[in-house]
Amino acid sequence: MRAWRAYVIGSELLRKQLNRELQERHRTTLADYEVLVRLSEGDGRRMRMAALAAEVASSKSRLSHQISRLESAGLVRRADCGDDARGVFAELTDEGMERLRAAAPTHVDGVRDHLVDLMTPEEQAVLTTVFERVLEHLGDLEA
Repeated sequence: MRAWRAYVIGSELLRKQLNRELQERHRTTLADYEVLVRLSEGDGRRMRMAALAAEVASSKSRLSHQISRLESAGLVRRADCGDDARGVFAELTDEGMERLRAAAPTHVDGVRDHLVDLMTPEEQAVLTTVFERVLEHLGDLEA
């Protein structure tokens, strides 16, 4: 119970702190930052909306609203999938890439300051092993 509670509260406080830092310095939420990162890593800085929703562990509906907000801000745009009339891509704009580049050092510093640097290399390895196992398990349940 102690481990579970520490995880639940600690992970929530960590996300809140990382979100606060991104909002204060870059007018970007942590959730939006995560979308921008995934798009920047996609082929041609774009991804199918369904794949993007899976990557950021979001529902398609929630992601659609989020993409609408990011579109209004000029950070992303939607594009039709040429080979699939029902499919839609989310694409990172140049302005979105600039925002991501500006925000990335803040996010990386926050992750280091509030998590990584608090652990030994051995603890980091254990954390990686545990959460890769959780991801594999939950991924199997999603399939």
